[in-house]
Formats: sequence, C-alpha cells, structure tokens
Amino acid sequence: MEKMEILLSTRNRDKRRELSQMMGEEIVLHHPEEYFEEDIEETGTSLWENALLKAQYGYDKSGLPTLADDTGLEVDALEGAPGVYSSRYAGLEATYDDNVNKLLEELDGVEVLKRGARFRTVIAFIHHGASKRFDGVLEGKIIGVKRGSSGFGYDPVFLPHNHQQTLAELDLELKNQISHRGRAFRAFKIWLYSNKSVVFD
Repeated sequence: MEKMEILLSTRNRDKRRELSQMMGEEIVLHHPEEYFEEDIEETGTSLWENALLKAQYGYDKSGLPTLADDTGLEVDALEGAPGVYSSRYAGLEATYDDNVNKLLEELDGVEVLKRGARFRTVIAFIHHGASKRFDGVLEGKIIGVKRGSSGFGYDPVFLPHNHQQTLAELDLELKNQISHRGRAFRAFKIWLYSNKSVVFD
C-alpha cells in the first residue's frame, strides 16, 4: 500500500516515540529538522491555538500534510492549572522534574479526594490549507509521590481512573491504549483513513 507522508511538527522526542508506535507502517512521519532549524514559539493562550500554530508553521515550511498537538494537565484544586502552561509551569527552561516538583508543592496538604485532574490533548492537522481538530481526554488524580520511570512530563504522579499504576509505570503499548494522546490520535487516524484521497491528492 502506498505510504502516507506527514510532517509531525514537534521536536519533543518523547512524543515522537509514542506517536511513531501509534501511527503504524503505512504512515511515514517526517520531522521539523528536515525542513527548518528554528523552534516554534508557542504563543497561544489555549491548547488549540498552540497546536494550530505549530501545524501551520510546519505546513508552510514543508508543504506536507502536517500534524501537531498540544497537551495540558488540568488540576481541579488549582482551578485548571497548569493547563496550557504545563510544559513551562516552573519556568521557560523547566525540566520535567522541575514541573512535577512545583505541582507537588502546590498540592501539598490537599487531600486525595480533591486531587482530581485530567490530561487533555488537542491535535491540529493541516492539509491543502484546511485545518482539522481532534481531542482526547484522560481523567485521573495526582498522587503525592513520583512512581515509575517510563513516560515523561507529569506521568509519574498521574494515576488514571480505574488503574493502580501511574502513566509512568505502564508499558508504552498500554499507555497508548488509554492515554489522552492515544485517544486523540486514534480519532485522527480514523478520519485520515477515511479521507486519504482528499488529504494526499
């Protein structure tokens, strides 16, 4: 079967690893460094705005159908924070650990029943100048200590509903089955396979 070539407009290697497994052999993912060197500044005030900004930039530079996502952690006790600022919650140069440590500090003393949270992924896909949106949400709660060495970001402190392991304790295949990003990308793939002739004409 003919391959479908798509630009994945992210430099985050952890995202690339997850998405490469989800995409399957029929989809060839290209990366930004094949077409441009500069980082894309995320200036949007919502997940959708940031995803669309990254997708549009990649599309303009490559001419390929382009996919980008933005993901945020929304914590009820923090009125939805860190949200769109999840990747830079502890500062512009923050590491994963920096962000997690700040989150745990903010939640210090908050009882378990009030630690409800969700991961939200928004995907933007652009082809022939048209944009499409796909969403995925995973409900859970924030635990008080880090557990697990897989995954990335806030995964070590996020316990999904109806699971006894954090996202960082799950193997990649299982994580992709239940995760916010997995749900959004499955919706994207269903749409893509139904619209191949339009996208790759």
